Amino acid sequence: MPKSLLILFFSYFLSAPNPKKIEVHPSFPYQLNAPNAIFEMPESLKEISGLSLCSDSLHLAAINDEEGIVFLFDKTNGEVTKEVKFWDDGDYEGLEVVGNDIYVVKSNGTIYQVKNYAADKPETHKIKSFLCKENDVEGLAFNPENNRLLIGCKGKIAEGEDADSATKKAIYEFDLDGMAMLNKPCYLLTLPSIQNYLKHQDKHDHLDKFLKTFAEGEKELKFSPSGIAIHPVTKNIYVTSSKGKMLLVLDQKGKILHLEKLKKKIHRQPEGICFDTDGTLYIANEGKDDKALVYKFLYQN
Repeated sequence: MPKSLLILFFSYFLSAPNPKKIEVHPSFPYQLNAPNAIFEMPESLKEISGLSLCSDSLHLAAINDEEGIVFLFDKTNGEVTKEVKFWDDGDYEGLEVVGNDIYVVKSNGTIYQVKNYAADKPETHKIKSFLCKENDVEGLAFNPENNRLLIGCKGKIAEGEDADSATKKAIYEFDLDGMAMLNKPCYLLTLPSIQNYLKHQDKHDHLDKFLKTFAEGEKELKFSPSGIAIHPVTKNIYVTSSKGKMLLVLDQKGKILHLEKLKKKIHRQPEGICFDTDGTLYIANEGKDDKALVYKFLYQN
């Protein structure tokens, strides 16, 4: 291009009115309806309800919601290599590996600290909290940013003016430094916040379906936390909901970043979720009338 034309082109570009700013949203980095690997779980994990990466980064830890046993399995083939008995039978809904310890949470909010889980005879400490059966605890995750556990409830909020609200779900924190549950929720998932998010998602793949699920005038939030995990790279918080087959992504301040619809034929009952150190995602689905499945999804960053 001649120099004179080049100067004319840039002069026009710089003097032209600024185009309307377009906000670009990065694509979701997982193909949740196309797993990269599928692991069939044994009959003992048919009711799988929690999932976490082990401290050796070679195994995943899982529980079922009936027995006080942690199952360790190879993350490359799904083969169970060890069982750790930590307590009597019960409704266990989430677990998280933190260093040499495993934390397990019951649906009534009781937490079990399994110290030195890799030892021949691990020691277990039972910790009561103010949460109870009505709160229906389901998810457990570790936040290394503040050394706290995140505890998701699919039931009622524990107390306060929101306690009887069916349009809100709470996520609480358990402080590992003080070994105590903090009184107020650290995050509230609310119907208005999801509605507000959807108003700005004109190109969302499942927008019409979500607008019906979270419509104005609804008296119930049709999203109930069933699993929680924190992304090791972005630090965003991933929350699954078996009810409605969905996954919600929050930032550390609780802002909704993404809402994903899970295909029912694949995610029959998403209960457990965790990440590998490189961002690889694992989601565990209960077996129902078949074997439980753990799906592996590569991080497409």
